[in-house]
Amino acid sequence: MLTLDGLFGLIERRKPSDRLLLRSLFFLTIFSGIFFLYSMNQENSNPTPARGGILTEGIVGIPRFINPALAITRADQDTVALVYSGLMKIDVEGTLVPDIAESITLSEDGKTYTIVVRKDRTFHDGTPLTARDVVYTYSLVQDGDLKSPLRGNWSDVTITEVNEYELTVNLAEAYSPFIENFTLGIMPRHIWSNLPIEQLPFSQYNTEPIGSGPFSIKEVRRDASGLISGYSLKPAPNNQNNPNLSGIELRFFQNEDQLKTAFANKELSATVYLPTAEIQNFITDDTRVLTEPLPRIFGVFFNQNRSASLRDKAAREALNVAIDRDALVDEILNGYGVPITKPTLSSSSELESESTETEESIISPIETAKNILVDGGWEQNAAGFWEKEIDDTVETLSFTLKTSNSELFDKTATRIAAIWRELGVEIQVEQYEQAGLVQSVIRSRDFQAVLFGLDTNRTEDLYPFWHSSQKDDPGLNIAQYTNIAVDRLLEKTRNSKDPAERAQLQNEVSNAINQETPAIFLFAPTIAYVIDKTITTTPMSTLGKPSDRFMNVSNWYAKTEVVWPIFQNDSTDTINEIN
Repeated sequence: MLTLDGLFGLIERRKPSDRLLLRSLFFLTIFSGIFFLYSMNQENSNPTPARGGILTEGIVGIPRFINPALAITRADQDTVALVYSGLMKIDVEGTLVPDIAESITLSEDGKTYTIVVRKDRTFHDGTPLTARDVVYTYSLVQDGDLKSPLRGNWSDVTITEVNEYELTVNLAEAYSPFIENFTLGIMPRHIWSNLPIEQLPFSQYNTEPIGSGPFSIKEVRRDASGLISGYSLKPAPNNQNNPNLSGIELRFFQNEDQLKTAFANKELSATVYLPTAEIQNFITDDTRVLTEPLPRIFGVFFNQNRSASLRDKAAREALNVAIDRDALVDEILNGYGVPITKPTLSSSSELESESTETEESIISPIETAKNILVDGGWEQNAAGFWEKEIDDTVETLSFTLKTSNSELFDKTATRIAAIWRELGVEIQVEQYEQAGLVQSVIRSRDFQAVLFGLDTNRTEDLYPFWHSSQKDDPGLNIAQYTNIAVDRLLEKTRNSKDPAERAQLQNEVSNAINQETPAIFLFAPTIAYVIDKTITTTPMSTLGKPSDRFMNVSNWYAKTEVVWPIFQNDSTDTINEIN
C-alpha cells in the first residue's frame, strides 16, 4: 500500500518539471476534496434548534391565581400557559392535538369521551400524572364553592375515573366544541386535595405553582410589599416537549408606563402589552411584530339593575349608534383591530357589507343618536342633559363608566365618554387596576356600565357570556342578560353537531342580543407581539386568547446547530435558518 511518505518519495525521484506538476496536482486534489466536503455539508446539513437562550417576557399585571381553575387576568393566564399543560394543545397549524392525552375517543352519539392519559408524564415535583389528577381538576372547576370562571363550560358534565390512566367525560347533550375544554391545565391532586375548598384561593401554590407544563418555577421574585415581581422559569424535567430555550424570565409591571420604560431600555425581549397606538415607537432593527386577530370582544356592558336610565332601550340604542367604531380602531388601536357591532368577531364580519351609505348615514352619528332619544321620549334640560320620566321619576341620562387603568382601556373610555358628553350624557369614568376591576367590580357586578374585554375563545361559544344561568358570579354574563328565547338558542347551538347549523344559530343569537342592546360592542383587537429577532417562534394561528401564543413555546429557539440528516433524530423537525 502506498503511504504518504512513499508518495512524496516517488515525486522526489522525478525530474524537477515533473515534481512541480505532481506537487500541484496533489495539493489541488486535497483542496478540491475539502471544498467538495464543505459544499456537501452546506447543501445537505440541516440547521436545527439547539438548547440555549433566554426569553425575557414583559407582562402588565400582578399574578394572583396561577391556577387553571381560577386564572382570569392575562398575567395569570400567561403564566398558567407556561407552567401547566392539558390533555390537548393547539399545534402550530391551529389544530387541537394530544398533549397529556395518549388518545381521546368520542362515542357515536357525541356524548362520551374516553381518554387515555400518557404514562410518561409527571408534575414538576416528580409525581406521576394520572387520570385521578385529571378527574380532580375537572371536578374542582365544577365545584360551586370555588367559583371558577370556567364552571359554565363544565355544567351537566360527569367525569369518571376508569383506572389509573383512563377516564370518561360524559355530556348531557352532544356538543362538538366541548373538546376545546381539554386544553385546561391539569392540577396536581396530591397538593390541592389536602386543602379545604374555601382555602384554595389563598394557597401559596397559586403563586408558586407546580404543574406539568414545558417550564417549571426556578425562582420567585417579590417586591418590597410582597407582590410577585417576576419568575425565573427553567425547562421542566421529564417533559416530552423538551423546550429549546434554556429559560424564560417573566417580569410583571403594575402599569404600561413601567413596561414601556423597561422595553425601551432593552430589559425585555418580548411583550404583547405595548399599546398598539405606540408600537411603531418600539420597533427597531432588532425587533419584529407578529400579529393575529383575537376573538376578544371589547365593549361597554350595562348593569340595568343599577341604573334606571340605562333600563331604557332608546337610551342604550342612542349610546350605541353615537360611536364611530372605525375611528376608534384607527385612533385607539392604530389599525391593529377590527370594528364590531355584535358579540362575536365572526358575526360582526358583515359589518363592512352592511355599512353602505344611505340617506340616514349621511346624518352624523351624534344627530342620529339624538333623534333616537327624542323618539324615545327624552328631552334635553337647560344644562343640555337628557331627561325622561321613568317609573314616575324624572331620570337624567347619567351613569358612571368603570374600566381598567391600562392605556388601551383609558384611551377608549376617554374617547367614548367624550362622544357621549357631546351627545348630552352626564358621564363619569372610574379606573381600577386590572385585578381590582375583576374582583371589586366585575365579580360583584358593582357597576352601572363597565368597559371590559371578553375572551370568547376559538369556538366563540356565547353560552358562558349570555345564558341567564351565568348572570351571577362566577358566571361571565356580566350584563346579567336574561332572555328565555336566547337561552334556548344557546342550548341548541351547543347541542348541534353540524358546524353550518351552529354558525346559523350563533348568528340568530347575535342578532337577538343586538336588538336589546345589553352591551355596546366596539372592536376586537389584533394581538401584536413585539419580540427580539434573536428568538424564533412558531406561527401564531387561530389563537383563542393572548396566552395561546405560548402553546408551542417548546419549539421556540434562540440557538441553532448544523446536523447532517443521517445524524439527525427522525423526530426533530427541520426548521428554517434565522434570518
